Amino acid sequence: MTIWYPDPATLTPPLHASLAKMIAKAISDGRLPKGTQLPTHRKMAEELGLSVHTISKAYDSLRRQKLIDGQVGRGSYVLDPDEHDGQPFQLSSEKGQGFDLSILRPVFSQQHADRFQQALRDLPEGLDPSYYLSCRPNVGHDAHRAAGVKWLQGCGLETSAERIIMTNGVSHGMSAALSALTRPGDTVVSSQITHHLLVSGCSYLGLNLAGLEVDAEGILPDALERYCREKSAKVLFLLPSLASPTAEMMPEQRRRDLVDVARRHDLHIIENDAFGPVVADRQVPVAMLAPERTIYLTTFSKCTVSGLRAGYMAAPEHLAPALTGRIVVFGWMATPLMCELATRWVLDGTAAELAQWQQRTLMERFEIAARELQGWQWRGTPSAPHLWLPLTEGWTTGTFISYARQLQVAVAPDAPFLAPKTPPQNAVRLSLGSIQDPERFQQAMGLIAGMLKRPPEGVMQLAY
Repeated sequence: MTIWYPDPATLTPPLHASLAKMIAKAISDGRLPKGTQLPTHRKMAEELGLSVHTISKAYDSLRRQKLIDGQVGRGSYVLDPDEHDGQPFQLSSEKGQGFDLSILRPVFSQQHADRFQQALRDLPEGLDPSYYLSCRPNVGHDAHRAAGVKWLQGCGLETSAERIIMTNGVSHGMSAALSALTRPGDTVVSSQITHHLLVSGCSYLGLNLAGLEVDAEGILPDALERYCREKSAKVLFLLPSLASPTAEMMPEQRRRDLVDVARRHDLHIIENDAFGPVVADRQVPVAMLAPERTIYLTTFSKCTVSGLRAGYMAAPEHLAPALTGRIVVFGWMATPLMCELATRWVLDGTAAELAQWQQRTLMERFEIAARELQGWQWRGTPSAPHLWLPLTEGWTTGTFISYARQLQVAVAPDAPFLAPKTPPQNAVRLSLGSIQDPERFQQAMGLIAGMLKRPPEGVMQLAY
């Protein structure tokens, strides 16, 4: 049998990455079928004029991609790419050991693993050395900020590269924004049921968090007006699109009404738009209605893959020095290599394609949830990655979670999402994306529906 070797004339630096990429392509197009034995490290090195160390690094890369395997004394063999799941990580709930509806994450598929691995393989091509040799500029590299203009247009926000600061995601941006706009003892206002990291973030920064009354459209403008007249506040925090955990979509008029109140009382606004273009029937961003006082935040980790920790902060230019200072304190700068991956995906259309896939898939999950929970009161929006489930009479959050745990179902309690002094909501949040297999997701929702149909029951405590 003829032994296949790549053409050494086509190898480019770094040589081990180029060699691994060529072998991977030969596997994918069938030139190296399942079971093919690759040349030994030494034989491949001699044939290509490379060092054994370079061959070893290339083979190690292919092994991590699960494209080849090797045993001492037997050599390295090509694996069948279709025989492994290829997921970037395997969750315990995907191994038949339970159903995790508690963690908010996007749905992923084999294409996500393939796209990310391909992006990593392609990364050396045309990579600016300053992305790994320099620790400046703190606001992010010009090319990354310029790509942000394009991505934010897809989120409904028109802005300029000069107003964009790169972040390691929304959480990074929230910390910087809160610190820049407030001092210890200041008050931040939000809805009573709000982002759990806002609750903990305000506590860590020594800020008062006031939860305001809401309806199905979000914070009541009258409640915000009344609070600002009676007390002092510095920042209005909004999750207007698919708010976590309640999943409501704030209509444009409510956004305009809240902006009017913020202007009258000189409040800055932090707008968390983590889900970006995944949101169906998007409304105008608050940052478009009040660009002079709004810090807008979005991320790739909720609409592409969780591990792409990169995002954009768009802010008024007069706040740039204060925000940049906090970016430095909370992480020096956004990780350039992650920002480079995000930029390439924005420019070649991959990010938009994955966001559209996420939207369609979450809509399918919404339909499954609606069927299984038919007849029960719950709150959700098509394309939202979660829903909010008020519990039926007799259940408490604690007893519901404990009983669900006996069924190996994990759900998120209401307490972490409640602003201080907000009464318990007796509700749970259910993630629609944390269980990857749709059949298992439907099974988990069926278990939740079954619990709601029966009288509340405590979990027996066994004495051992």
